[in-house]
Amino acid sequence: MLSDSEKQMLLKIARQTIDAAINGRDVPKAAITQPALLEHAGAFVTLHENFELRGCIGYADPSHPLFETVRDAAEKAALQDPRFMPVSRDELPCIEIEISVLSPLTEMTSLDEIEIGKHGLVVELGDHRGLLLPQVAIQAGWDKETYLRQTMRKSGLPPHLWHDRELKVYWFTAEVFGEPPPSLPEHDPANT
Repeated sequence: MLSDSEKQMLLKIARQTIDAAINGRDVPKAAITQPALLEHAGAFVTLHENFELRGCIGYADPSHPLFETVRDAAEKAALQDPRFMPVSRDELPCIEIEISVLSPLTEMTSLDEIEIGKHGLVVELGDHRGLLLPQVAIQAGWDKETYLRQTMRKSGLPPHLWHDRELKVYWFTAEVFGEPPPSLPEHDPANT
């Protein structure tokens, strides 16, 4: 579990990284001293604009210190998510940042292990790999089987292959936190 100050530091790193990347500046170097942020961990950075998905990139593998993973994922979520155009300078004030820090992956042996809203999923078969964060299944209202099938679809595999013996399915938990949504202008009843 990350402390509030560690969460705020990660959000600050993500925000400063996105701002620098969009404006063509070098990403600021962070002087990190908190041990939890120096531990290797997987993480995803999700961007929302007006409560709609605007980008999401991350890494399940704990191959870098957490603060570096967040920094890299934030820049790529803003500029390189293939589903979206890069975030523009004009959009930046409206972008809300959410970070998901992942636990290590655990190989699933039964669909009964999965708890909707608690576990994220990773599927692997050959060169195909797909991942869905725990909050996705809740937002979509999926049951366990639908969640697994949708993770298959995300990997580019046909959903019916979820019974394939060669398929590897992993679950993980995520500590999810974010910025408050940008404040909306106050409604003035005199203007209605």
